[in-house]
Amino acid sequence: MKSILILGAGRSSTTLINYLIKAAEEHGWMVTVADTDLDIALSKTEHSKNALGVQLDVNDVAKRQDLIRDKNVVVSLLPAFLHPIVAKDCLEFSKHLVTASYLNEDIRSMEQEALAKGLLFMGEMGLDPGIDHMSAMQKINEIKAEGATLSAFYSNTGGLIAPESDDNPWSYKFTWNPRNVVLAGQGTAQYLNAGKIKYIPYNRLFSERKVIQVPELGPYDVYANRDSLPYRKLYGIENVPTILRGTIRANGYCDAWDTLVKIGLTDDSYGLDLESIKTYRELVESFILGTYPDIKTGVSNFLGLPLDHEIIRKLEWTELFSDRPIKLKRATPAQALEDLLLDKWALKKEDKDMIIMQHQFEYVLDGESKKLISSMVTKGEDSVNTSMAKTVGLPVAILVKLLLLGKVSLTGVHIPVMAEIYEPVLEELKKYGIDFIDEYTS
Repeated sequence: MKSILILGAGRSSTTLINYLIKAAEEHGWMVTVADTDLDIALSKTEHSKNALGVQLDVNDVAKRQDLIRDKNVVVSLLPAFLHPIVAKDCLEFSKHLVTASYLNEDIRSMEQEALAKGLLFMGEMGLDPGIDHMSAMQKINEIKAEGATLSAFYSNTGGLIAPESDDNPWSYKFTWNPRNVVLAGQGTAQYLNAGKIKYIPYNRLFSERKVIQVPELGPYDVYANRDSLPYRKLYGIENVPTILRGTIRANGYCDAWDTLVKIGLTDDSYGLDLESIKTYRELVESFILGTYPDIKTGVSNFLGLPLDHEIIRKLEWTELFSDRPIKLKRATPAQALEDLLLDKWALKKEDKDMIIMQHQFEYVLDGESKKLISSMVTKGEDSVNTSMAKTVGLPVAILVKLLLLGKVSLTGVHIPVMAEIYEPVLEELKKYGIDFIDEYTS
C-alpha cells in the first residue's frame, strides 16, 4: 500500500489533508498526519479509514524516522528551518519530499544525492512561492514560443479579506502568519528597472507603493517584495530589463502602515520597558516628542495630518490611542503591535478571505509592443476553509498524487518551473476555481 506522511496540521493544512485523504480512499493509499497536538491530528483524520492521526515532537529523532521509514512521499508543513532535518531523513530512507516553503541552501546541497537515489525534493510548491512560479512560467514560455521578447515582468500577490467580509477601516485581517505581516519588508527591497538595479529601504517601502487595477475589484496597493533579481535566472529571463515582484494590500493600507513604521511600532530589535509602559496609549506616547493635549493630536502633528484624516481614523480604530492594556510581560514594539492586531484583525467564523495574484508581461512581437495582464482571484468559504489554505495546500497535494500515480519522472531538488509540473497542476487547480483571466492590449 502506498503511503503519505504529512508533518504538521496547522491552519494551512486542512484543504491539503482532505484532498489527499480523498485520493487515498480512491486509490487505496494511506495518509498519516503527524502534529505536536494529537487532538488536532485526529480531528483531521478520524473521518476516514485511510487516514491516521499521530502525535509527533519533530525533535524526537527515533519516532520521526520511524514515521518516515515506511512512507512513499513526505509532505512537510513544518516551519522552514526544520525542513533540512526532514530532508536528511528522506535521503536516508529514499523518500520523496514536498514542501510549500522557500528552498534553502541546506536542501539545495542535497541535489546530487537526491538524483542518485531517484528522488524528487520539490520546494516552493504552495501559493507564493508556488502558483506564482507555475503561472508565470506558463505565460513566459507561451510568449517565448510566439517569438516575442519580454521587456518587463511584474508579479504581485496578496492574501486579503474578501469585500463581503471587510468590516474594518484597514480592509485587512490575518489569513497567514501574523508575525510575518507585522515584520514585512524589513530589509531592503531590490528590483530591476530599465536595466538598472533599484533599492527601496524599509523606511520608504510603504510610501513608495504602486497601485494596480484588479478586474471587477478596482484599485489595490502594491509594495515591493524582497529581492526580485534572482527570478531572472529562475524564470529563464536573464535579459529582461525590468522585473519587480510585489505584495498586494487594500488601497490605502500602505500609506497607513507607513505611519506605524515612522512612529517606530514595527521595530523588533529591542525590548520595551513594560514596567512603565502599560497601555497602548503610553506606548505611542513614548515615541512622540513634544507637548500636546492628547496623544491623537500628538500623532496628528507628528505625521502632519489633520485629525479627521483617514489614516488617523485607522490608528484610532486600532486602539493605539486608548488605555487598552498591553497584555505581554515582555515585548518588542513589533510584538506589542502584533498582539493588538491579533485581536483587531482576527477572522470571524463566517469571514471569507481572498487571494489576488496578478502578473503583468510587457513584450515586443513583430516590432509591436504588447501587454498581457493575467489575474487570479479566489475566495475562501469561511475562517477554516480559507482561500489561503486552498491555494497553499492544493498544489502540494496535487503533486503528491501525481508522484504516487507515476505521472512525474523528475528527480533532484527543484521548484515548480518546468512544464512537466506546472501544466497538470495548473489544469487541475482550475477545478477548484484557481484560474487566471488574461487581458491582452497593444
